[in-house]
Amino acid sequence: MRSCQIVEWGKPLEMHEYPNPEPQGTEVLVKVTACGVCHTDVHVWHGYFDLGDGERATIESRGVELPFTMGHEVIGEAVALGPDATGVSVGDKRIVFPWIGCGECRACQDDREVDCVSPNPLGTRRHGGYSDHIVVPDARYLVEYGDVSETLACTYACSGLTVYSAIKKVTPLNDDDTLLIIGAGGVGLNAMNVAPALTGAKIVVADIDPWKRQAALNAGAVHAVDNSTATAVEEVKELSGGGARAAIDFVGSPETAQFGFDSLCRGGMQVVVGLYGGKFAFPVPFLPLQHRMLRGSYVGSLEELKELMALVMAGKITPLPVTTRPLEEATSVLEDLQQGGKIVGRVVLRP
Repeated sequence: MRSCQIVEWGKPLEMHEYPNPEPQGTEVLVKVTACGVCHTDVHVWHGYFDLGDGERATIESRGVELPFTMGHEVIGEAVALGPDATGVSVGDKRIVFPWIGCGECRACQDDREVDCVSPNPLGTRRHGGYSDHIVVPDARYLVEYGDVSETLACTYACSGLTVYSAIKKVTPLNDDDTLLIIGAGGVGLNAMNVAPALTGAKIVVADIDPWKRQAALNAGAVHAVDNSTATAVEEVKELSGGGARAAIDFVGSPETAQFGFDSLCRGGMQVVVGLYGGKFAFPVPFLPLQHRMLRGSYVGSLEELKELMALVMAGKITPLPVTTRPLEEATSVLEDLQQGGKIVGRVVLRP
């Protein structure tokens, strides 16, 4: 087994070789054929999430030890089964649902593993898909993808699932409502593809990069706003006739969170998805006086991934632009993501 691993936080990944694991119990050994690179991987690579005011949530504090294999947008072929594994056969090709919980807490027992108090997801806490093999704890985490290309299908395990779950949180929206999408990177651009399958609301996109704003317009946005300008909030309010009914922030910086909140209409909802980091302040009375709602959304559930893939297989989701790179180039892809503006759509690694 060849795995491209973190050996020192923030330093170039290294390729290591190990014997192929033997699946135990309900485990399934999957031969990885493609693995998407997510901006979350940049945070994991550096070993922390920025909480603002100099505070950090470190990856080591979550029990992750080096060397570690990232990668949570995984697709591949089942090549070996544990003695208790059921529901899949050797040779089956599947997407791997990575957002696995402890299996014991109340959330897990209620099939809400995404809300687990001690999550154990693939690629962020247990070894992931920057490798040619991955161990999946149970066949129930393997999802069919029909005849969708594997380099596209793998991106739905995080990028697609994240936007699907976030958009579901702000629906239903009327056709004359405005949905503000902040950030037109790989995840935000995917929201442009998923949203029309869930809502007829007008979509306005905000990004500081003119290249990404144009990509959003090409994907169907009715307007694209440069949120770095002093007039951006007023521009959104004018375009939407008083403010966005919903805003989804796929960046998650203090500036974008503030921009999204200020751009809402009375009764609007803001969902923060991005993990850029930091803190922002908002007038607390606006929550009750203007009926605004502020909430977070991380990824999505196993059932939501199945719902999403049913839409994808039915041809109701426009494909996200995908570029493939060899696994050995994982570090350079992470560097490109970190610098911003170099990647439109998603980069997928091929072992």
